[in-house]
Amino acid sequence: MSVFASLVEQLADLLRPLFATASTAAAIVLFTMAVRLAVHPLSRAAARGQKARTRLAPQLADLRKKHAKNPERLQKAVMELHAKEKVSPFAGCLPSLLQAPAFLLMFHLFSSGRMAGHDLLGAPLGDHYADALARGGVFGHAGLVYLALFALVAVVATYTYLRTKRQQQAAPAVANPGQPGAALAAGMARWLPLLSFATLISVAVVPLAAALYIVTSTTWSAVERAFLYRDMPTAGALAPTM
Repeated sequence: MSVFASLVEQLADLLRPLFATASTAAAIVLFTMAVRLAVHPLSRAAARGQKARTRLAPQLADLRKKHAKNPERLQKAVMELHAKEKVSPFAGCLPSLLQAPAFLLMFHLFSSGRMAGHDLLGAPLGDHYADALARGGVFGHAGLVYLALFALVAVVATYTYLRTKRQQQAAPAVANPGQPGAALAAGMARWLPLLSFATLISVAVVPLAAALYIVTSTTWSAVERAFLYRDMPTAGALAPTM
């Protein structure tokens, strides 16, 4: 964490001529973008995998019908199909997993007070939304910073929600109603689009520095997925990504 803090401080020093007292906040945003850029090749691979899985959906439906009474044989057949087509069912998880360490470092760094004294337009980076409300209320300096973040998150979440709903309506999941867990999966699919708005809660409860990381990463995810799935409007359910 000490090495990470030094990197952020050095980046903030480089940005100070442009951003003055907001240089540390700008460094966090740029660091977040650097992390997302580093894992972008994995995101592209995940998009290719999603497109391949969509292409294989009819074959998977046939396998489910053929082996409906033999779950073990079905699982083996699905794995063989994925191996034959060189498709990994877990590829979509890798970008989120690799971002988790960076987020945890950001959260612990600013929760520990190592970089106390840095702020964004009067809002201390180590404070929470509750602190902003206590000091100046909803329309105080810090409160307005949070309102701007909430507005940005709401726009991104609404876009993600609408896009996910359109995808679900255009390409409903292929499932065997008699298969164990099918009802649970269907219920989760109905609630999945609403998870987009969970980011609002995250921004409200974590330190402002971590909130900047979350907002930047979430916005990047929305833009990235719109680009990667532009030729496949019915693919890629958009769950929130840190």
